[in-house]
Amino acid sequence: MSAPRTPALADLRPDLAAIAATIPEGARVLDIGCGEGTLLAALAEHKKVDARGLEIDPERVATCVARGLSVVQGDAEADLVHYPDDAFDYAILGQTIQMVDRPAEVLDELLRVGRSAFVSFPNFAHWRMRIALGLGGRMPVTPALPEAWHATGNIRNLAVSDFRALVAERGARIERGWYFAKGHAIRERGANLRAEFALFLVGR
Repeated sequence: MSAPRTPALADLRPDLAAIAATIPEGARVLDIGCGEGTLLAALAEHKKVDARGLEIDPERVATCVARGLSVVQGDAEADLVHYPDDAFDYAILGQTIQMVDRPAEVLDELLRVGRSAFVSFPNFAHWRMRIALGLGGRMPVTPALPEAWHATGNIRNLAVSDFRALVAERGARIERGWYFAKGHAIRERGANLRAEFALFLVGR
């Protein structure tokens, strides 16, 4: 199989572009649920990071390996325990925390194996969601969440304010936040209502 082209940092998905812009050159990075390695490849090429990945889908792992990336097959909930404390400068969990059974424990593990963690997720309190559920009486299908309830991998519906509360409950702190709507960054004010998805940099 031919390896996909490595995108420029500015061409990445908005949350991934924000992560790539923040991570310094030469950092040690673990991307959990790294997919086909788009972010890892961009970081390795443009930021010269020590890029490692963990991905549950064997076909996506094969794609990553074909790109020359150091990615192993594994599950965020079962396999992070095998990594030592502070093994990485940054642990990344992009658009995945809403798909795990135990998000609080996964956040703890991110902050154990990484000195800081990036976490992004869809905001289920976005105004389109509220209107669809409140007026339509059915689980929302929106541009940000295009799959019906029975087809989606999302099992934990959280809002921006829920994640902030979780971080505080686990004794961690939010170092920085980014908020996005229609593919563009928006201001923090009213983000729990206005943001389609959010990204946070979390530390201990």
